[in-house]
Amino acid sequence: MKKILFVLNVLVFTLPIYSQINSADSTVQVIGYWDKNEKQTYIITENSYQVKNSTDTINRQLYTYNVDVEISDSTANSYIVKWLYTNFNIKESANPVLAKLISLSDSLSVIFKTDEYGSFQEVLNWEEGRDFIKKSCELLKPEFKTIPNFDKVIDQIKNLYSSKESIENSAIDEIHQFYAFHGVKYKLDEEINADIKIPNIYGGKPFDALLTGMLEQINAEDDNAIFRMWQTADSKQVTDAAYDYLNSMQQTMKVPEVKREDFPVSTNDVRTASSIDGDTGWVLYSIQTKEIVADNILQVNERSIELQ
Repeated sequence: MKKILFVLNVLVFTLPIYSQINSADSTVQVIGYWDKNEKQTYIITENSYQVKNSTDTINRQLYTYNVDVEISDSTANSYIVKWLYTNFNIKESANPVLAKLISLSDSLSVIFKTDEYGSFQEVLNWEEGRDFIKKSCELLKPEFKTIPNFDKVIDQIKNLYSSKESIENSAIDEIHQFYAFHGVKYKLDEEINADIKIPNIYGGKPFDALLTGMLEQINAEDDNAIFRMWQTADSKQVTDAAYDYLNSMQQTMKVPEVKREDFPVSTNDVRTASSIDGDTGWVLYSIQTKEIVADNILQVNERSIELQ
């Protein structure tokens, strides 16, 4: 995310720190004007499902949770922010392992740093996140021990989230979504395009991707603006990574490998839209849709973040 914002910032001019919405030239820069100990509560809805062979919808997962977003500290050039996760409510689940893991997440907190504009910089308590995932995985082993090779699969998951980089890249998507537009100046209806690197969800080297962002609407009377962003990863890189990960899992589970020539093209597309308050930089509402195609299955993940 830091790379995304850096690339976008070099493509645009910056506004004075005291201004966000400038109706005169139809520009907006998203800046976090937050006070120490200020807190907002959001409800987040996660809805995921798979579409097989373009017709059958399977493996639906729907749950909600609350996040208390608190400004723990602020300086002239940074904020320390704490996200506290509570009230997980699983409404529908086709995956008992994932449902159990979600239920263990209550009262989990993530503490991270942003710059003076509110752009995400780094997770400060990443070791706690790593240890939480490790402990949760160990708790799952005896409960689902009848699943063949389950312990080996769980060990792979633990390894996938064993570093600061992996936690920041793959475990806090909702935080990246929340701060995706902060720190950048946009002009109404003008697209900003950039070639970027995005995290490899399977581990390994980041993917090349094309990022497009724009300011879609200025609501001057209500002092807010609506932004959109599109992100498309290099399909060959995604396909290679998906194939390698699948074969790794198959080796773990001791099942026959799939030949590379028989493996279909994979894609990874993300669309994000956010409504942001012009006076404070707090997100009012945000929705993100991520579509990943692999092995003739479309995986759709939809997440909404709404201020309470």
